[in-house]
Amino acid sequence: MKILIATGIYPPDIGGPATYSKFLYDELPKRGHSVEALSFGEVRELPKIIRHIIYFFKVLNRARKCDIIFAQDPVSVGLPAMLASKILRKKFLIRVAGDYAWEQAVQRFAVREGIDKFQFKRYGLKLELLRLIQKFVIRRAGKVITPSHYFNKIVSGWIGGGDKVETIYNGINLSRDNATVRRSNNSKFKKIISAGRLVPWKGFVTLIKIMNNLPEWRLVIAGDGPMKDELNNLIISLGLEDKVKLAGALPREELLSELRTSDLFILNTSFESFSFQTVEAMNMGAPVIATNIGNLKEIVEDGKDGILIDPDNEGQILSAIKKIAEDENFRDSIVQNAKKKSERFSIEKTLDNLIEVMAKL
Repeated sequence: MKILIATGIYPPDIGGPATYSKFLYDELPKRGHSVEALSFGEVRELPKIIRHIIYFFKVLNRARKCDIIFAQDPVSVGLPAMLASKILRKKFLIRVAGDYAWEQAVQRFAVREGIDKFQFKRYGLKLELLRLIQKFVIRRAGKVITPSHYFNKIVSGWIGGGDKVETIYNGINLSRDNATVRRSNNSKFKKIISAGRLVPWKGFVTLIKIMNNLPEWRLVIAGDGPMKDELNNLIISLGLEDKVKLAGALPREELLSELRTSDLFILNTSFESFSFQTVEAMNMGAPVIATNIGNLKEIVEDGKDGILIDPDNEGQILSAIKKIAEDENFRDSIVQNAKKKSERFSIEKTLDNLIEVMAKL
């Protein structure tokens, strides 16, 4: 098959869609398929609306010789990709790993509801328009892929159920990552790492604030996003310049290197459809603390593979850190169990399931 991947972000951008798109670009050719990636980054600097029109013509041009257009979101690239697929009469597949309307509601319109409550409320005209676009695009896809059973239920609710929505977990390269031995961080301090886009629901504000209560620990946050300046100002205002590092958007190999030298991985998010970084941390042998929400409950079993906490609960985070730091037997147990659990998320399983879905189109 010849596949055009329409993606909002692509390396060196950091984030789930970028990681997933690069994964497809690298791995599908090994199975005999031809792949081209078209990133929205090519038009992002253009004015609004115009960039979407230009992106539409780029899809139209590059998809002429493709069998499948595979969009990685339902709005910024999904709408132009869907329109191009109809004009060219190409098969249209879409992966939905987030609620774009909810993300914009939190970032631009000060909406405080979590994603689950957001589904059952009505908001202003702009947000409702984004919802309509999402549903319009998804209904016209041949198949819809979600990265978790949790998010499958949300997306299925947008289009009234049916068998169009398939769950395919994201995969990581277990064989390569397992071959790399963990290293000491060569510091008298223990290191916490967290990673993700710098957006409100990722909970980085809380992680930074608790560092005043952890004199023996240092925090590294890998990622970039709209909250970068706000987080940097918070670090300065709390006098934590020597304890908290904003590492920026690290290439994957550098992020894996950070994981190999970390004493703990924390994901304090209030929304996650699937977390590459959590699975990679488990595979690399870093103890995991994650929030008891969304797909993370499918990845981490509390007390067995890691510790689950409520989002932004400072007391629970501090207690979990203390438990892992002081109980060596518990720490070794969750690390061993997590490594075994991570094997469920191999790239081979992901590719097998994805190619089966595309072949059925």
